[in-house]
Amino acid sequence: MAAIPKALFRLSTAIILLLCSRMASAQQAVPLDDRVNQHIFSYREIECFEDPGNHFTIHDVSDTAFSKRFQPSKDFIPKNYHFKSTYWYRIKINHNQTGNSNWVLEFYDQTIDYIAFYAPDGDHGFAENIFGASLSFSERPLNHKNFAIQLNPQLKGDDVYYFAIHSRQPANIMVVLKRMGWFIQYGLKEYFLSGFFYGMILVFCLYNLVMFIAFRQRQYLYYIMYNLAIGIFEMSSNGFAYQYIWPKAPEWNEIAYAVALYVASVCSMLFTREFLYLKTKAPLLNRLILWVIGFRTAFFLYCFFISRELFVYKFVDAVPLLLAFYSGIYILRKGYHPARFFVAGYSFLVLGFIIRVLKTVASHNLPFGPFNFYSLSFCFFMEMLFVSFAIGDKVKWLRKKKDLVQKRMMAEMQLNQELKDNLNRELEKQVQERTREVVEKSAVIEQQNEELLSVNELLKQQSEEISRMNAILEKDNQVLQGDIKKVTQARVMSAEMNFEEFSIIYPDDETCFRFLSDLKWEKGYQCRKCGHTHFFNGHLPYSRRCSKCSYEESATANTLFQHAHISLNKAFYMVYIVYTTKGKISSYKLSEALSIRQSTCWSYSSKVKKLMEERKKELRNAGEKGWSKLVLE
Repeated sequence: MAAIPKALFRLSTAIILLLCSRMASAQQAVPLDDRVNQHIFSYREIECFEDPGNHFTIHDVSDTAFSKRFQPSKDFIPKNYHFKSTYWYRIKINHNQTGNSNWVLEFYDQTIDYIAFYAPDGDHGFAENIFGASLSFSERPLNHKNFAIQLNPQLKGDDVYYFAIHSRQPANIMVVLKRMGWFIQYGLKEYFLSGFFYGMILVFCLYNLVMFIAFRQRQYLYYIMYNLAIGIFEMSSNGFAYQYIWPKAPEWNEIAYAVALYVASVCSMLFTREFLYLKTKAPLLNRLILWVIGFRTAFFLYCFFISRELFVYKFVDAVPLLLAFYSGIYILRKGYHPARFFVAGYSFLVLGFIIRVLKTVASHNLPFGPFNFYSLSFCFFMEMLFVSFAIGDKVKWLRKKKDLVQKRMMAEMQLNQELKDNLNRELEKQVQERTREVVEKSAVIEQQNEELLSVNELLKQQSEEISRMNAILEKDNQVLQGDIKKVTQARVMSAEMNFEEFSIIYPDDETCFRFLSDLKWEKGYQCRKCGHTHFFNGHLPYSRRCSKCSYEESATANTLFQHAHISLNKAFYMVYIVYTTKGKISSYKLSEALSIRQSTCWSYSSKVKKLMEERKKELRNAGEKGWSKLVLE
């Protein structure tokens, strides 16, 4: 009998230990307590399950047999590590609250594309709410920049909430339970501080716009574009842009932050080049910045047009940031004092970037708080503030430099004035001495001038006589040249001549072109395409281009010499000699006289003989100009 109580004791002990271990492994329920403003679900309070096939539903995951697949979060804030998978999460809330406050569940990451939230309806079912960055802003349960949903105040006891998340970019699954009063109070503070932050960005932009109007330097425009891009990036990250700028265009949520980061990076490097005078003070850094701008632009275009998934690699903007920071340090060490505020501002940016990296890679060891959540915005503000100081310091430095230059100019002007006065006094003495010499010589010069006047009058009369005789001789010379030309041309047209004599009239191609032009258009020009009668000079010698249709016709076009492969004066001579000998000259003799291949001479002479035979009637009474009638086709 004593063995039975001992066995029962062991059995009860085992049952108690099993229940304790079961309770220890069960999911922790978060109670609703009015004494707590908010609670962040973390570690064992939030359990997750990855669905790579995206085919499970709320009925599947809420089944009791499916419960073992959910595992407690290993990180303080869970993340989606595979962008093609759907992640299911569940949290447990104890509704036996100590007061009568209403409660809200808020998702802090506004970039999540799709959230399907399933809240217990009190009747063993679930109420579905779907929202996300890929959906219209009006579909959100609460009109707030973050995803928020109010809990049912009628529920009692422990209830499990499920939500499925699918996002094409990294997402932090940070779920916060808040009292409604604290949610409103915190939201008002957040909106007020954000309004102050964006207002200061506008103030910095207006400040730089005034500086641009005053100094007309491009660096101020670059910094204005940088500030606006940072503002758009922050608004895209915090959800304000979706709420106020493009609430009906969710597709912008996917690329707005990437476009803003690209503009900010490029404008930051362009501003760095101009502000630090890298082109003259550090040419190597200047070229390196231009190369980085080129690579950053190529990466942006590749992501935008080919693979937008690569936009998630925001760390590429660390290269422009560190390059600008190093450039500021380098120029400061060379003695450019306005760079000290520039370096201070970019030091805050580097600090913010480091905090953001730690927040990304070590989130499980870096709990959520205002410091790490708003650290980058604060660093952006400090960077803009210190760079504004740097711009003002640069203006002050330029003013000092200008005053120094003006003082040097005044000293140089004073020295120049003294030198000028001494030179003027010296010149005045020399002028007085020279004046006396001139007065003494003026009498002699006046007498010589009178003699020169009389000689000039005589020379003028002789010049007029010579001019009259030259005019008569020039007129006679022109008549004589015309007579010689006519006689020579008449001899060429009527008698057989050798090539040397023929070349006197047609010595080169230009003379031949002029002859063909006068022959073709002796009755006036008319375009062969449109019939227009007005023309301009063409690109080729003596060619004509129609002023209406721009058709250009060369002097050799539609003549016997079109596409000629020998010089025109030799081609002219072949036509002339074949015509004057009535085709009796042999191709061998032509080849010997012109130093042209016999086959070429035979080809031309055969063509001329054929034309003479075809135009026998026209050539019968042609006289000395008969050979020219063979030219035009």
